[in-house]
Amino acid sequence: MLELKGICVSFDGKEVLRDCNLTLPEGGRVALMGPSGCGKSTLLRVALGLQKPDAGTVSGRPGRTAAVFQEPRLLPWRTAEENVNLVLSDNASTLPNARKWLGRVELEEAAGLYPAELSGGMQQRVSLARALAFRPELLVLDEPFKAMDDALCQRMLCMVGEQLAGVSLLMATHSEEEARRLGCRILRYRDGAFFETGD
Repeated sequence: MLELKGICVSFDGKEVLRDCNLTLPEGGRVALMGPSGCGKSTLLRVALGLQKPDAGTVSGRPGRTAAVFQEPRLLPWRTAEENVNLVLSDNASTLPNARKWLGRVELEEAAGLYPAELSGGMQQRVSLARALAFRPELLVLDEPFKAMDDALCQRMLCMVGEQLAGVSLLMATHSEEEARRLGCRILRYRDGAFFETGD
């Protein structure tokens, strides 16, 4: 079980998170909602171990964790299939499997293209395919569907939902529909932390 207790984070003297607590059971799903800049991404980074909090503790982080950030973070000198293959074996034997994952995000025909040849939304889908191909115990998503049109977003939500059996999910989103579609418990931002409102 992933547990964040008493998390406090400030940037340049401005308090972003204050005494923030979050519990994510194995296989649980939580969505953080709140206005831009309230600290959703910061809390995700703390959960991933990428941001050290000023105070508080993080425990129970699974060994196999994958994340999709707001920026795709692909290696520009690797093709789409090679970026996905990085989490499989990074050798030719698993390239067919990497292409299958690209097929799941409707990008199989873009397998040989480099990130600079892909739109922002396509890059984000490559990043999503890479995260899912890793078969994580914990999947962290930071608004991964925002560059997609509604129809594509719906298809990607369906696909991601099919891959989540037994996987813990922690996501940040502005869309209540996305959170509901993925079966998330919604925590809303208030006064420096995130709370379940019961709505």
